[in-house]
Amino acid sequence: MPGTVGPSDTAESLGPLPQEFAAIIRPELPSLIKEIGIEVTRAYPEYARLLNGPFGHGIRVGLEQSIHVFVDQVAEPSAPSALRDEMCRRFGRYEAYEGRTLDSLQGAYRLGARVALRRAKKVGRSYDLSPTMMLSFADALFAYVDELESLSREGYLEVRSRAGEQNQVLRRRLLHLLLAGPPVPRTAVAELADQAAWPFPTHVTLVALRAPAVLDQADLDPDVLVDPGDPQPHLLVPGPVEGERRRMLDRALFGNRAAVGLTVPTAEAHDSIRWARRTLELVDGGVVEDGPLVFSADHLVQLWLLSDPALLDQLARRELAPLAALTPSRRDRLVDTLRIWLDTRGTAAQMGELLDVHPQTVRYRMRNLDAVLGDRLRNAERRFAIEVVLRALRLGAR
Repeated sequence: MPGTVGPSDTAESLGPLPQEFAAIIRPELPSLIKEIGIEVTRAYPEYARLLNGPFGHGIRVGLEQSIHVFVDQVAEPSAPSALRDEMCRRFGRYEAYEGRTLDSLQGAYRLGARVALRRAKKVGRSYDLSPTMMLSFADALFAYVDELESLSREGYLEVRSRAGEQNQVLRRRLLHLLLAGPPVPRTAVAELADQAAWPFPTHVTLVALRAPAVLDQADLDPDVLVDPGDPQPHLLVPGPVEGERRRMLDRALFGNRAAVGLTVPTAEAHDSIRWARRTLELVDGGVVEDGPLVFSADHLVQLWLLSDPALLDQLARRELAPLAALTPSRRDRLVDTLRIWLDTRGTAAQMGELLDVHPQTVRYRMRNLDAVLGDRLRNAERRFAIEVVLRALRLGAR
């Protein structure tokens, strides 16, 4: 039958999956990954909180890697798995940091395998795959799960074996809990802070580091919480970063690139790290000038204007709609002139100098702008919206 892979002889001995099986199952991966995520978070609520927290992206990457590598190795047994291996070890480390056993993680792996097997059976019926083929798939899948569990156990034991670092384990767990944000109970955070002998501050400042981070933790003040091994390395400084705290960071982070978030109440630590990481993204995009230590507080306008690119695009479409019918070159000239006018409210001569055109050209363009945008420019709220759009678009163009 067309589409059938392998014979339907149930008596044949189990063997490796044929490479063609990868081509059959690969189109199922996006929806399968989503289904596994739903099933796992329903069965293990602690993972639902993690997926919605600051570490959610890394967890999703690990899940996707684990599934993709299985299919890749069916198609090509020598396919690399270094990233998957490290992600599995990291999952194990995280369970150890959280003070849990591996039971939940192993249960999540096996639940994911059952969901995958259920999907494979459905696909198998569509392609009229033999029972032996499906048995081979199940055998390979659960052997693969054993491999994932073994890798996670390596990471778990790596942390657990460091008995002398128990206090650091507590402090990492505390850092993760603080960054998880509401609805983590304050009593749970305070209790963990007490166990870790960490004086609970009223305000904190988060610092995002560019990976990979290499720092000597001995240079950090004793009350600084740090997780340099996270996919997005970060540290927490009690109070503001100024004076001696600033000098401490300069020493400890020498050779690294980092962004300092805003100082916030401790319960809002997740906001500070979010702004710090966004600042690093703006540095990467050329919007913010790079440096060893960049402060989010120095770039609040850029953070605000570029906080939601999709919404900015919608706002630009609405406010600049009357210019959409113009040719691109004419539209660009009018937009440049409008931006200078909004920035300076200058005379035609002053604007002409800035635009490097004759004042009469400025007057001509302003008459055009008045014709297409006049009502909007005379309305304070719409004029402000246009100015916001133009400033944000200029920042984004950098």
